[in-house]
Amino acid sequence: MTPYASLADDFYVNMNLATEMELPAQRETILQYFERVQKRFPSMRKFYCRDKRDYVLEEDKDQGRYRWAAVETKRLCSGQVNPPSLDAVLDQHRLVLDLAPAFLSVSPLDCEALDVLFGFDFAFRGNHNALLAEALGVGPALERFGDLPGGRVINYEPSLTVALDEECRIQVRISTETRTNAFQVRTGEFNEEQLSVYVTARQYGSLEPDTSYVDAMDRLARLARDVVDNCVIDQILKPLARTIALK
Repeated sequence: MTPYASLADDFYVNMNLATEMELPAQRETILQYFERVQKRFPSMRKFYCRDKRDYVLEEDKDQGRYRWAAVETKRLCSGQVNPPSLDAVLDQHRLVLDLAPAFLSVSPLDCEALDVLFGFDFAFRGNHNALLAEALGVGPALERFGDLPGGRVINYEPSLTVALDEECRIQVRISTETRTNAFQVRTGEFNEEQLSVYVTARQYGSLEPDTSYVDAMDRLARLARDVVDNCVIDQILKPLARTIALK
């Protein structure tokens, strides 16, 4: 298991490569690409098309742990939910990016953005926004606003993006996503939904000369992991888990 498996109900690592030009959509090209992915991971047997142009290959989801890969109009994606190890999921991303130049004609020039996302989902039945405010706080500047008489928090999704180079091409973002709406808060009727915490490391623009997509992805993965380890586990994930446990 990954060192993050016990921190949330579900943990996943996704890779997304957004391209400037459209990716090939010919039947033979798409099938050959996914056949090579499947050759490495034979359990990825479910292939389908969604939205007329997005092609997906994935494992069976019934076990709660699965791989998936997708080719969209201008995006190449790969992910694994509840991976057995970080090496396992990063090897999958490396394969997808390693195949892309030969099978999908993806050039290092043809990069709008490349990102690696570490995601953590918490199952919770209740007001996600109020839960986040209680677990993480809202900061001194907003404390009085949150304490208005009769007030109930209906929208609170803190996020922060930081650029790590002078050109702002390398960025890392910590963000949250709630799935509670005002109707649920008003009626008090909540479904058990996923409250998500994301750490995304992203690089914009074409790659540097002599840099491969695999090299760039590996650097982003190290950056995302450093942020999770040093800025997210103790500061966000553990407080959220403790607060949920008390409800």
